[in-house]
Amino acid sequence: MDKKITIRKAGGNWVVRAGGATLGESVDALELSEGDLAPVIYFPRADIAMAFLDASDHSTHCPHKGDATYFSIVTKSKTIKNAGWSYEAPVEGAERIKDYIAFYSTDEVAVERV
Repeated sequence: MDKKITIRKAGGNWVVRAGGATLGESVDALELSEGDLAPVIYFPRADIAMAFLDASDHSTHCPHKGDATYFSIVTKSKTIKNAGWSYEAPVEGAERIKDYIAFYSTDEVAVERV
């Protein structure tokens, strides 16, 4: 698999929702494509309701993006563990995603273009 990363402005208006609430909405989202993987939408932190997120102690490392820190989403009824992540100090070539957060799109978290 080719691990080349491409980062571009995601066209349109994007939202992330969980637990019946909209956590964020942005016209300034970025789309990151990496090799054969499905593209991932990154939201500017300024467009996310950070009060719904708790920093997690989970972390991972990607040689193409750097060290990821994770966030759990706290809803009225539950906590969705490690549902989002960001790269606080991305490596060269991925600098555009600094100060952005991505979310796993699951049955509990929706990332959608509206």
